[in-house]
Amino acid sequence: MPDGAVPILDVRNLKTVFRTRSGEVHAVNSVSFDLKAGELLGVVGESGSGKSVTMMSLIGLLPSPPAEVREGQVNLGNMDLLKVDEDTLRSVRGARVGFIFQDPMTSLNPVFTVGWQIMEPLRKHMGMSKDAARNRAVELLELVGIPDARSRLRDYPHQFSGGMRQRVMIAIALACDPEVLIADEPTTALDVTIQAQILDLVKDLREKLGMAIIWITHDLGVIAGIADRVIVMYGGQIVEQAPVRELFGNPQHPYTRALLRTIPSVRGERAARLEVIEGQPPILGAPPAACPFRFRCPERLARCDRENPVRVPVGAGHDAACFWDPATGGERNA
Repeated sequence: MPDGAVPILDVRNLKTVFRTRSGEVHAVNSVSFDLKAGELLGVVGESGSGKSVTMMSLIGLLPSPPAEVREGQVNLGNMDLLKVDEDTLRSVRGARVGFIFQDPMTSLNPVFTVGWQIMEPLRKHMGMSKDAARNRAVELLELVGIPDARSRLRDYPHQFSGGMRQRVMIAIALACDPEVLIADEPTTALDVTIQAQILDLVKDLREKLGMAIIWITHDLGVIAGIADRVIVMYGGQIVEQAPVRELFGNPQHPYTRALLRTIPSVRGERAARLEVIEGQPPILGAPPAACPFRFRCPERLARCDRENPVRVPVGAGHDAACFWDPATGGERNA
């Protein structure tokens, strides 16, 4: 990925709110990031940090109500996806932006064959004939490593294993050669052997097709092996962003450092007890006016209770939203 390349996707000041009986929940708070052609961007954080809601907000996949994308810009090329009508947005989904969901058993329709589900976007978005769509569906199943692909077009999702269903989901997401592929924890429900196979498949497809990928996960070990750049989310906002090697080698936010300490290590003769991050992610009834991580943070400063830090540059391509400076152990720029 060339430095200085124009972003294929540019997200600015995205804010998403859920209306509930007990009031509003501010799930995404002023999130900004970009994605360049051919880049694999990892998005990490605990459950409830806003990862999936952010990415589903981009292409209108959240039910409204209760969800409302209240502010922001999502520029896909020259098109702001938050300003287009529903018909235009439907034409973007699948054709220009593919989405792989976490659980293929609930994402695939159990009453339609796998072949029909792959062929539908080809006929709808690309205007293919039935025969052309069928041939393309066979190519896609072969591309994602499903043997005897032509005969398997007639099978239903329940006739595939979990790993094979996830491969089918990837085939559907790739059907129309999208510019951007968003993968929402696609290996979470799979055993470790199948996880490794899916990760190898995605790396291989990325090399062959050159598409940009957003990979959402809570597993930093996965991100270490596939990502170019990583954004860390907490409390509905990005708290750190860096190239993957920089993030692992020089984490600047206490939350990122805590996440890295939770990764199991096989070094040494005895396994050490896994570290945990005490407490729970916040449920935000209002946009955060102070640091959302402060109640769980071992480096909490007085200023953290008064202000919500904005991201500031801390290195080449590296920024963090934190008042604490790990180099000095005191306040940054104090």
